Amino acid sequence: MSTGDADGPVLDTEQFDRLASYGTEEEVQPGQDLYAAGDSSYDFFLLRTATAEAVRDATALEPERLIYRRGPGEFLGELSLLTGQQVFLTVRVVTAGTVVRISAPELRRVLAEQVDIADVLIETFRARRELMRGAAGNALEIVGRPHAAESLELRTYVTQMLLPHAWLDAASPAGRELMRTTGVGEDDLPVAVTAGRVLHRATPGTIAEALGLTYVATARNPDLIVVGAGPAGLAAAVYGASEGLVTVLLDGTGLGGQAAKSARIENYLGFPGGVSGEHLARLAMIQALKFGVQIYAPCAVVGLDVSDESRPVVELADGTRIETSAVVAATGARYRRLDIERWAEFEQSGCIRYAATELDLRGYESQPVAVVGGANSAGQAALSLAARGCTVHLVVRSADLGAKMSTYLADRIHAHPQIRVHTRGTLRELQGDDTLTAIVVASESERERLVCRGLFCFIGADPASEWMKGIATDDSGFVLTDSRLPPDTHQAPLPFQTSAPRVFAVGDIRSGSTKRVATAVGEGAAAVAAVHAVRAD
Repeated sequence: MSTGDADGPVLDTEQFDRLASYGTEEEVQPGQDLYAAGDSSYDFFLLRTATAEAVRDATALEPERLIYRRGPGEFLGELSLLTGQQVFLTVRVVTAGTVVRISAPELRRVLAEQVDIADVLIETFRARRELMRGAAGNALEIVGRPHAAESLELRTYVTQMLLPHAWLDAASPAGRELMRTTGVGEDDLPVAVTAGRVLHRATPGTIAEALGLTYVATARNPDLIVVGAGPAGLAAAVYGASEGLVTVLLDGTGLGGQAAKSARIENYLGFPGGVSGEHLARLAMIQALKFGVQIYAPCAVVGLDVSDESRPVVELADGTRIETSAVVAATGARYRRLDIERWAEFEQSGCIRYAATELDLRGYESQPVAVVGGANSAGQAALSLAARGCTVHLVVRSADLGAKMSTYLADRIHAHPQIRVHTRGTLRELQGDDTLTAIVVASESERERLVCRGLFCFIGADPASEWMKGIATDDSGFVLTDSRLPPDTHQAPLPFQTSAPRVFAVGDIRSGSTKRVATAVGEGAAAVAAVHAVRAD
């Protein structure tokens, strides 16, 4: 889409007038800013007779840039109206006239009450954000070392959250120039620059704080808090908000959970061509925003107070306590690491990855790599790497590739000429100086040194349940629910109910769960029905 082109469906005259009834008219003059980059919030504007343009402000490296211009019968704004994040663009009046100002609460009413208008607005907001991610990327500039773990973490976060940004390699001319103009050095990397602020050794947390994506208490406590934004948590948030619950979604890292790390999900209903976990998470995020879910990420939850069974309290890392009527826990599990010498060293340099997203695979095209693991995620990663010309060594602990992997994946891997499977294989050694160059694998009776530039690890995960203090778990730390609870816990436990009556657990954190995206989505949706039941009681 080129600058200034149409960016989605348009409102017809009747829809425009119906939407205008939610706001107030005012006269505007040329040169007047309706909102500016760096503002913490802004209103939605309909242009009745005025014309306005959205520009990305000048940066240290680039002059001001026109992103789009809109005139009578059109409207302004994009996804930040729903996310509550800092404004990226400045919008100023070009031609005098009348506008209709609609406040954020009234816009929420529109989305809830006017379905046809909501569809137009959401699709246009989404399209404008995609336009901004390219044309207005320099509103958030990130410079770092491309293969460093910290850089990858930042790039993954801003991509997951659909934040318009520009990535600059610290060794490139543009990267060096940005470092020079902002006065930062190698020890400060990665660096993020936005709205005049320079963030040294930037993290997802510091970027979220700078952009207004951290949790802010409101006058009313939420009806439902969902902790964890994987498929199960996103589904619970969407269904909760769509059914009238004031819903807050919190996640300690970003959106999508482990599913977002999957390069391709081919057996998810409705996507015959397959879908990447990252793309699925983006669609779910937009759907959640449409229904009014308040999303905060990264936002670390460190505790749960269930001393009052009727009002559980979620505790955040900064000491904030959020009281609610129900909690859905969907924090999933954390990646396991191998206890091998130099693992942390190569992990820090970015040579070891725990995902196979587009960002993770970038730079490994036509390189020799290894994948460790025998489940679907490992199989999908191996096929994705092979499709990019890589020679792939798949190291599997079991004797049979099909023991934990879907048949369709195992068959494709066995047939692929660029994938070599090492059954009964064990990773023994990592070799290299600053970067990984080779691994040593023991399989059957032989020990073999394999040239390897990148290692992708998919060996399972441990439950992220330590924050759920006072909740019954099994011996491995997975949360017990409904039929798995001790017999005397509840008289008639509801689906996904934990030992605390108003706390529910869904997805990979739950004892006995099926590790599939479709199952997680179903559990998240079904848990909301149980939330309604317990609230009714």
